[in-house]
Amino acid sequence: MITHEGRLKAAFEAGVFVLKLCGDVRLTLCATLDKEAQRLAAMPGLKTVLIDLREATNVDSTALGFLAKVAIAVQERVEHPPTIVVDHPDVRRMLDVMGFSRYFTLVRTPMTEPETLADLPQVESDEQGLQHRILEAHRILMRMNEHNREEFQPLVELLEAQEAKSAH
Repeated sequence: MITHEGRLKAAFEAGVFVLKLCGDVRLTLCATLDKEAQRLAAMPGLKTVLIDLREATNVDSTALGFLAKVAIAVQERVEHPPTIVVDHPDVRRMLDVMGFSRYFTLVRTPMTEPETLADLPQVESDEQGLQHRILEAHRILMRMNEHNREEFQPLVELLEAQEAKSAH
């Protein structure tokens, strides 16, 4: 069953953290993704991170930025890079273009879902918090490769200008 509204599910058992993205995952879920990245950075007993995109119909650039933040948060804590399971060719191509293969292992192999996979409660964010997270996500993406830097530079400059204006 493929859902259209974005949802996040997670499970942690035996040192393996599984994060599953379902449906249309957009910036409205970035506060939840940010919370998970922070939680993973401090999670005791973490050995492996798996991200399942098989039921994701769309993942916007802000959500991708926070997936990259997950990889950065755990890179010193786990032996191998996080694994992304993706079988949709368009999503795979987008991950390749954005440089995700440098930070993740990308596979098509079917995986068995943990029985403990549960919906994550959506973390609410006000407009200012949302804008800050959009800016953070795109800064992370820009650091991943030259293509992303060129692609997202105008957006980041615009968001930085808006943030500077609202600070005054």
